[in-house]
Amino acid sequence: MSKQLIVTDEQTMTDLGIFGGRNGSSIYDLYNQTHTNGGELILKELFRTPLSDKEEINRRSNIIEHFAALGLDFPFEVTLFDVAEKYLVHAEEEIKNASQRGVLGEKEILAGVTAVIELVQRIRQFIEKKELKELTAYDKDRDHITRLLADPALEPVLREKGKAKIPYTAVAAYDALFRQREYRKIRELLGFIYGLDVYLSIARLATERKFIFPRALDKGTPFLKLEGVYHPGLKEAVGNTIMMDPHTNVIFLTGANMAGKSTFLRSVSTAVYIAHIGFPVAARSMEFSVMDGIYTTINLPDNLGMGASHFYNEVLRVKKVAAELHQGRALFIVFDELFRGTNVRDAHEATVAVTDGFAGNENSLFIISSHIVEAGEDLQKQPAVGFLYLPTRMNGHVPEYTYKLEKGITDDRHGMIIIRNEGILTILENGKKL
Repeated sequence: MSKQLIVTDEQTMTDLGIFGGRNGSSIYDLYNQTHTNGGELILKELFRTPLSDKEEINRRSNIIEHFAALGLDFPFEVTLFDVAEKYLVHAEEEIKNASQRGVLGEKEILAGVTAVIELVQRIRQFIEKKELKELTAYDKDRDHITRLLADPALEPVLREKGKAKIPYTAVAAYDALFRQREYRKIRELLGFIYGLDVYLSIARLATERKFIFPRALDKGTPFLKLEGVYHPGLKEAVGNTIMMDPHTNVIFLTGANMAGKSTFLRSVSTAVYIAHIGFPVAARSMEFSVMDGIYTTINLPDNLGMGASHFYNEVLRVKKVAAELHQGRALFIVFDELFRGTNVRDAHEATVAVTDGFAGNENSLFIISSHIVEAGEDLQKQPAVGFLYLPTRMNGHVPEYTYKLEKGITDDRHGMIIIRNEGILTILENGKKL
């Protein structure tokens, strides 16, 4: 049975820096503390495939949360995987080309056999821990591992005595077992170990960074409650609280340039994205209804190759979202500075019309930021729209930013103050005189 996944796109993953940001870092890099190459590959796939299944999200989250509480370490020596993978990769080559048999020397075969035996024995020891047997969320994985280990063919492997020297005839028998007869089972066991690497490494990250474990709610009635959310890539971040539900499913966000609107939008969107993976997030607490999709438009580029303007790309983006909504999907949508690519009058009219249309989709959640205060004033007639802003406080002629959300609309505009403070007009005036 295939897992239910949310729909998203490269624009959203680029906006959020899932696999790379403008400064070279990424959310994936931040969360990647895996010990093994196999674990790293699984983690990358999880980041590409957020879930749209409440039970599976909460199951994964519960496993990691309990591992964090138990403080369990990854119970394998990392070098074992290097040896085992080098050994097993030849089995794949042999399957493709029978003439390649025997490419490994006796020492490499002995090292590979010994590594696989130790890995099989270690995973059995781990799943038999009392605290793990009491973790019902891990039952599915543990039962699958138990069934694999119960295969009579692996019984001699589990009976092997620690560091005792293995006779040549036994090595040959194990080699045939691992690389031919039961190769797929060994690979499957390794897959579970790599998954365990992901769980334990994310659990350690949650403990170290004090990230919290969100609770997924049923799909259908849109709900988001985030307390103290901040961007996971910031060390000294200001947390904010936001709540959305069917009565207020649209947030209209205002604030001056540099007040922190884009950072806040990325913080919330990243939390929503990561929560759908079943991973801990940078916040004080979080509850959310499971969505069908996540789309953000925070850093939309011009498509110069197609000759498309920024405004036209914005229109196409809105059209794409509208088509998804028309399919009845529950979506989490973010637009930063909607319709910034056109003149103020058109932007005002279009922002009001589109935001009003979004508000009518009661199973989805929307956050729209804008500099057009007048659009916000028009939208106050729409009961489903809530209004938040990020304020600017003037310290003499110097703007200071609190980065703390407040209710309402702000018409803070400090662009000219910043330009004057930077001495740009003086430089230009002096240039005229010269």
